[in-house]
Amino acid sequence: MNRPSVLVVDDKESIRKLFAKIAGEGHNLSTAIDGAAALALIAEHEFDVVVTDLKMPGASGFTVLESVKARWPETEVVLLTSYGSAPDAVEAMKQGAYDYIQKPFEPDAAGLVVARALERRRLRAQVASLRKELEGVNSFHNMIGKSPPMREVYGLLERAAGLDVTVLLTGETGTGKELAARAVHYHSARKHNRFVPVNCGALPAELVESELFGQAKGALAGAAARKPGMFEEANRGTLFLDEVGELPLPVQAKLNRALQDKEIRRVGENTPFSLDLRVIAATHRELKAEVQAGRFREDLFYRLHVFPIRMPALRERREDIPALATHFLSQHARASKRDINGIGNAAMRALTAYNWPGNVHELENAIECAVAIAAGKELDIRDLPAELRGAQVGALPAEVLVKMPYREAMETARDRISREYLSVLMHEFDGNVTRAAERAGIERESLHRLLKRYGVRSEDHKKAG
Repeated sequence: MNRPSVLVVDDKESIRKLFAKIAGEGHNLSTAIDGAAALALIAEHEFDVVVTDLKMPGASGFTVLESVKARWPETEVVLLTSYGSAPDAVEAMKQGAYDYIQKPFEPDAAGLVVARALERRRLRAQVASLRKELEGVNSFHNMIGKSPPMREVYGLLERAAGLDVTVLLTGETGTGKELAARAVHYHSARKHNRFVPVNCGALPAELVESELFGQAKGALAGAAARKPGMFEEANRGTLFLDEVGELPLPVQAKLNRALQDKEIRRVGENTPFSLDLRVIAATHRELKAEVQAGRFREDLFYRLHVFPIRMPALRERREDIPALATHFLSQHARASKRDINGIGNAAMRALTAYNWPGNVHELENAIECAVAIAAGKELDIRDLPAELRGAQVGALPAEVLVKMPYREAMETARDRISREYLSVLMHEFDGNVTRAAERAGIERESLHRLLKRYGVRSEDHKKAG
């Protein structure tokens, strides 16, 4: 492990020598004779702790503190003060200093302050490292999931964020492509500039070009002033072209030229406007097939296909469903001020079994609806939409089933059989619970309890007329 580093800044040689003894072995000690020398060192090196005199010729301790926190915000700063300047030291602590030592001081007491500052620096670094590790495994910028497909996606997104290249996100509708695009932007060097999302499929055909590239005054009917387009708004930031496969072919040609030349021309103008932005495109379509069908330009496809990332469908990462469902439950229960704090086992198994053609968006909608109608403090299977209550648990892939404990796997199979049995039973007797109970050989009250448990509603099986 690297030894902790300490910088001591003081214009008195005696103080610098004293701290050399205080630090002792086990530390990398650097010294500076004044604030200017300290600033030069701080510009090049990160220290764990900086001990600086508050009042020195030239740059003061306040200046050193400000420079350290601007350049190395995690570095701890300890101030050395003379008698009567304690109020200044307190003010410095408000500005981010860890503590102060008042002269004259006992070496042991000063050593204890430095040791505590070093320990705080170590703990904060450890927490940051653990947080980064956990986020790298379980999430990435508000994206939830720790399944192998999502871990692979997180790695690709992180790599893409560090490269200022065009990214193409593919995958079914509802898989979180915009969330992934935002993750790339906010982990990139462009994060302090704008992220501008554009739904290409929602733009009116006659306005697509002016919306993207802008228009000159009078270029179109009613255009009383020059209007910047989405490209201009995203300049120096990131432009997210969602559903790029929906763009008309003439606009595709102009988009390809804009990406190639890194400049645009507003509608009605000949003067080019230079661009400095990153483009992230997304589509649910298979663009290669669209190219072969003549609906998408081949040159634009290769212009966008620089760093492709495929977002997995929710059915391909079923083990993430419990975490996602719990997250959405917490979110919507809080928003609607409902006291709901859990999801029942039968409901969770149904959520995991369903194939989710609408992916994460459909899951969130299902949870939001369930929260709205739930009667208890826990989501029950009867609170879920009908298509989920009838989900075929037996259709779960083997690789998902084998991750369940034996008892849970048996409960899953039992739930599926019970639900199917009750549905067929109620259908046969036209929703008549009394007659169905007689056929099943159980008490009417017991059948009611089973119907409630498995989310089978007798009224759903009454024949029309």
